[in-house]
Amino acid sequence: MIALFAVVSLAGPALAQQQVMLDKVVAVVGNSSILYSDLEEYSSRLIEQRRQQGYTSDRDPMNEAMEALLMQKLLYQQAQIDSIEVDLGGIQSRAEEQLQTMIERTGSIRQLEEQYHMPVYNIREELRQLLTEQAYAQGMQGEITSKVAVTPGEVERFFKSISRDSLPTIPEQYVYAQITKFPTSIVQAKRRTRERLLELRNRIMSGQAKFETMARMYSVDGSAMRGGEIEPTTLQGLFQPYADALAELKPGQISEVVETQAGFHIIQLIDKRGNLYHSRHILMRPSYTADELSEPLRELDSLADLIRKDSITFEQAARIHSDDGLTKMNGGLVTNHDILERADAMDVNYTQTKFLKEDFANDSFHKPYADYLALSRLKVGEVSNAYQTQDVMGNQLSKIVKLLEVIPAHKANIDEDYIRLEQMALARKQEQVFKQWLDKRIAGMYVYISEEFRNGEFENKNWLK
Repeated sequence: MIALFAVVSLAGPALAQQQVMLDKVVAVVGNSSILYSDLEEYSSRLIEQRRQQGYTSDRDPMNEAMEALLMQKLLYQQAQIDSIEVDLGGIQSRAEEQLQTMIERTGSIRQLEEQYHMPVYNIREELRQLLTEQAYAQGMQGEITSKVAVTPGEVERFFKSISRDSLPTIPEQYVYAQITKFPTSIVQAKRRTRERLLELRNRIMSGQAKFETMARMYSVDGSAMRGGEIEPTTLQGLFQPYADALAELKPGQISEVVETQAGFHIIQLIDKRGNLYHSRHILMRPSYTADELSEPLRELDSLADLIRKDSITFEQAARIHSDDGLTKMNGGLVTNHDILERADAMDVNYTQTKFLKEDFANDSFHKPYADYLALSRLKVGEVSNAYQTQDVMGNQLSKIVKLLEVIPAHKANIDEDYIRLEQMALARKQEQVFKQWLDKRIAGMYVYISEEFRNGEFENKNWLK
C-alpha cells in the first residue's frame, strides 16, 4: 500500500556533496531532473530519520529515496500546472535555520562553500527552492485528498476488516474539566501592550527607528530574528484581523495596533504580488507583574477548597467563575476545539474529550503539558491546586483541573474509539484515492529513470515505463 507523501526533515540540502564532475542526472519527471547527489543526500537523511524513529525498512534506501523524489517532482509539476496556492510562510526562515546547521556541521562558511563547490548564497537559494518544491508537493497532495470523506458505514466496514490481533492499542486517556482565570488586570495589561506598540510605531513612523530593528528587539514571534518578516502568503493563511488590516495597506505602510488570538501586532506591507502578501510585523502579548499573576492563583485555590468541601460543585464554579468561554457552559469539560481552531481544521466531527499523554505538549497544536502534570497527580474525581500555565496561543493564565475519567489502555473498539477509527479509515481511503490519481498522472507525464535504478524495488510499478 502506498503511503501518503511525507517530506524527510533535512539537516542539509539535497545538493552535490561530491566533486561536481561526478554528479549526473538519474531521473527526470516532466521538466524537473533528479541528480545522483539529490538521491544520495535524500537517502542518507531517510536512513537517519528511520534511525531516530527506531524504524527500519527492508527496501534499499536509495530505491526508497528515488521513489520519494519521483513522487515529489511529479506533485510539484502538477501543482504548477493546476496553479495550486500554498502557504510559503516560514520557508525563508527554515532555509536559514538549515543553512546555519550546515555551517556549524562543517565548521565555517568557507568550509561549507568548499564542500558544496558553490558560494553560500547559492546554497541558501538551493535550500529555499527545495523547501518551496516540498511545500507545493504537499499542497498538491492535500488538494487531492482534502475532499475525501468516509461514511459511518465505511468506518464500520473498515473496523470489521481488521483482525483482532491487528487492532491498534489505544493508550491510557484522560477526560478532564478546567476552570481558568486571567489576571484581573488583563484590561490594564492589554492597554499597556497597545501603548507600547503605539510608541514603537511612532518611533518607526518618525524615522527614529527601523521596523526591522524594533521587531528583533521587542517582537515575541518567531519571525523576530528576521526583522518580523513573514514569507509571502495568502490572506486565508492569516488570522482574520491581521488579514483585514493587511488588505487595507499599501506597500511600505504600517497598520494601527491590531489584536488577534496571538496578541497585538503592528503590521507593515512589504509588497503584494497577485494574491500573495509579503509583510512583517511586531507581536507583543500582555505581560504581568508577579503580584498580578499570583492573584488568580489565590482565587482559584480558594475556589478549589470550596469545591472539595462540597460548598459548590466544579460544574457550577466553572459556569460562574471560569474565563474560558469554550468550556465554562459545559461544566468546564475540556475538548480539542481550541486546537482545531488554531490549526484551521474546525470540524465538529473531530471534537475530542479524551486525551492521550502525547496530546499534551509545549506547543500551539497540543494541550499545555502543565495540564498533564497536574492530572497525573490526581485520582478520578479530585481537583488540583491552582497552577500557572498558558493557552495554545501563549497567553498567560491560571487554572485548576478536575480529573473526570481515566480510560485504561485497550484494543480499539467501535463504541469507545469511533473518532480514531474514523481517522484511520479516512487515511486508508485517502491512500487509495491518491494512488489512483498517481497512477493516472504517471501515465500522462514524461518519466525517465536511468538504467542502473530501473531494477530497483518500487511500490508503484508504473514508474517503470
